[in-house]
Amino acid sequence: MDLQEQLKNLFPDHIESEPEEILEEEHLLFIQKEPMICKFEKRKGKATTIIEGYEGTDEDFKMLAKEIKTKLSVGGTFKDDAIIIQGDYRDKIMQILKEKGFKVKRVGG
Repeated sequence: MDLQEQLKNLFPDHIESEPEEILEEEHLLFIQKEPMICKFEKRKGKATTIIEGYEGTDEDFKMLAKEIKTKLSVGGTFKDDAIIIQGDYRDKIMQILKEKGFKVKRVGG
């Protein structure tokens, strides 16, 4: 006896249904008119890159933060409407954002 027959014996009233297919749509980020600011700071003696000035929703900004952290393989956080990345990655971050269609302005050092 295979598994399906055993399940039918255990649950005779159960009606089988086919699993629903879930289609995932690619979420488009809000592209803004004003440039985002990519700046360098030292916090507690450590270099950090801060990205500010996104005008879209917080969820979109969090998704963007996660994508940047994944592509660069670095740590970071989303806090107070800013993405804080550990290390000085301004050039790489600016390149990633420009590929996505954002205008980016480099600030500091």
